[in-house]
Amino acid sequence: MIDRETTICAIATPPGTGAIAVIRVSGPDAFSICNKILSLPRHLGEYPTHTAHLCKVIDNSETIDEVLVTIFKGPRSYTGEDTVEISCHGSHYIQQRIMELLLRNGAFLAQPGEFTLRAFLNGKMDLSQAEAVADLIQSSSQASHRIAMSQMRGEFSKQIQQLREQLVHFASLIELELDFSEEDVEFADRASLQKTLVDLIEQIQQLTNSFQYGNVIKQGVPVTIIGKPNVGKSTLLNTLLNEERAIVSDIPGTTRDIIEDTINIGGILFRFIDTAGIRHTSDTIESMGIERTLINVQKATIILYLIEPSEQPSEIQQMISMLSLQEHQFLAIILNKTDRVESLDLQKIKENLQQHFPQPIISISAKNKINIDKIHNFLLDCIKSMRHSESNIIITNARHYEALIHAQEAAMRMLEGLKTGLTNDLLAEELRQILYYMGTISGTITNDEILGNIFKNFCIGK
Repeated sequence: MIDRETTICAIATPPGTGAIAVIRVSGPDAFSICNKILSLPRHLGEYPTHTAHLCKVIDNSETIDEVLVTIFKGPRSYTGEDTVEISCHGSHYIQQRIMELLLRNGAFLAQPGEFTLRAFLNGKMDLSQAEAVADLIQSSSQASHRIAMSQMRGEFSKQIQQLREQLVHFASLIELELDFSEEDVEFADRASLQKTLVDLIEQIQQLTNSFQYGNVIKQGVPVTIIGKPNVGKSTLLNTLLNEERAIVSDIPGTTRDIIEDTINIGGILFRFIDTAGIRHTSDTIESMGIERTLINVQKATIILYLIEPSEQPSEIQQMISMLSLQEHQFLAIILNKTDRVESLDLQKIKENLQQHFPQPIISISAKNKINIDKIHNFLLDCIKSMRHSESNIIITNARHYEALIHAQEAAMRMLEGLKTGLTNDLLAEELRQILYYMGTISGTITNDEILGNIFKNFCIGK
């Protein structure tokens, strides 16, 4: 556990040279330490909170830089402590000199996520909100940003807290019954408790159902492009990305390794993966590429299966059978090279395919960029169908998902116990389990190991 009696400092802006850099200082001695290196006429603590002041950073008689210093007095700061933010010029040399001065005058170098950890420990946010800070920093699309902002505002926390408060009331009554076990009294209304558990299980189910959607939004939706060699997979990838990312050649088997890139479509990040063409081959390297293709199919949320107009339904069915698709995966058959086929013949080919396959059939010309918007629409429709609820509360964190699953399992056991006349001590134990797992989400119940695992992935300065 961190020592909150120390004062910490770190560069809060990304590494490298830029126009400005921000150095953050937080802790009980933040004002006095910064006062030693700044040319201000008064002590920092004498200035009003949330004010900015132009001054110089001085090392003895040497001026290091002219900076803008912003003062935040605790508890009205991000960490809840006295905090100073020094905005200096972005020179790497200047940043390091200011950091050296702060450390020399009593500050300690902050650990990854230590500012946010202090905010949590000082009650400025709960644990799920703290985790949302990291998600917000890493958000790479409008959708992931929106979900992170919702969680950071505490919408998820409020729902968890409301559910937990209902159970705390019943827990206290059951514990009271245990104290008076010899009196054979009943303080907790079993019918009300049963209804509360049913509601709890339903609400947890809604939350856990959102995890698949939330996870792919957070990480980027994996989309694998598959098909026979030379069917136009690399051309399609280049067209989707609007750049020459993959090598395109008339020679079959050109793509032998996995090529991956991302694109933002409709505010959602998609990770496109161009794979080696699937065919029987004696080439060792190409065979390795085909093995990787099949592995990436298993990891994909969406699969775009490219075919040519000449491919027969039996060939396509054989390929689909090889994929061993999972229930949560989406597949579209992409009929490529349609520019080489007469419109009447193309219509017949599509009708024939639609008779054999329930999956969407999208006809395109990757080379001429025809109907690429239909692929965009299919991708967005897949993501929309993953949302089981219009609620703004979406689970994106695997730790939260696991805790909710455990809480739901305990609630289901307790509900069954109420129906079968389970003894009070066993009911109380299941109720404690529910409260424990829900408490770990918000940080009501936590330990150093949980905190260490969460904050080790934060960036320094946040």
